Amino acid sequence: MKTSPRLFALCAFVVSIFGVAPAMAQQADRSLERDKVCTACHNESWPTPVLSIYQSRHGNKADSRTPGCQDCHGRSDAHVKSPVSQVDVYFGAVKPGPLQSTTWPKTPSTAKARNGACLACHEKNVLARTNWTGSQHDSQGVACTNCHNIHAPEQRVLSKATQAGVCFTCHKDQRADIRKISHHPIGEGKVVCSNCHNPHGSPGPKLLKKNTVNETCFTCHAEKRGPFLWEHQPVTEDCTNCHTPHGSNISPLLKSRTPFLCQECHDGPHHSKDPYAGSAAGTQGGKTAVPSENDTGRSCMNCHSMVHGSNHPAGALLHR
Repeated sequence: MKTSPRLFALCAFVVSIFGVAPAMAQQADRSLERDKVCTACHNESWPTPVLSIYQSRHGNKADSRTPGCQDCHGRSDAHVKSPVSQVDVYFGAVKPGPLQSTTWPKTPSTAKARNGACLACHEKNVLARTNWTGSQHDSQGVACTNCHNIHAPEQRVLSKATQAGVCFTCHKDQRADIRKISHHPIGEGKVVCSNCHNPHGSPGPKLLKKNTVNETCFTCHAEKRGPFLWEHQPVTEDCTNCHTPHGSNISPLLKSRTPFLCQECHDGPHHSKDPYAGSAAGTQGGKTAVPSENDTGRSCMNCHSMVHGSNHPAGALLHR
């Protein structure tokens, strides 16, 4: 006898309600029971807010993946039974788990211990964090809790309006750059650091989300990608040869003004079809040469306007 698809769907629905749901509820109850051991003391009157975790994803007991206090901080049997004062408990004189301190006054556990507790769950099947080990942040001793406030209902690092402030806690040079005249709209909340960088590690340079600087820039600036019939070599190599990505006092995000920027590469004489137009007064072909007006006027882009590349048949010199 052939089973009806509707009957099969109904049976699956019944099993999900009377089978899986009670199991998830029991697991949530067990997690809450273990949390009660901690929240009996670490309650709303505790100096450090911890109960707000139940307003976050880490406190959502309806999700079977949600951890409890002891899943991250370790079992607290010795911590609870130890005959110590509340001051000793608060300052971590007793060590119930890997994320508690054994010294007084309280000192945070090592970054490796804190990261190990987080990555026990957050490293599984997540490509964004597969490159964490050995990354710049990992090698500098940055811990997950330096950027993420686990007990807070809202993560500042996950909001466009506040993410940059978290990054600027360490990256102070970049904080100054975004306040320059020409800058990416980071301070305005339209672009955030994670649009370009993956703070959890990347195979590319400088924690960039893509493999190269140019690939990252082309995510937004696709019109500069090409391919072009006539290419400008420093553009194809690296956008940061000419631009500084976080901010500059020279528009558009240029590292230096023209012609000084151009002359970092083009430091020879300005060649022109006019035999009388040399780069400096002298002789050419037996005649007195005069300086090129474009060269002395320092206006390279008056003629070479297609600096990123040209597809015009007559654009070999990036004129058009």
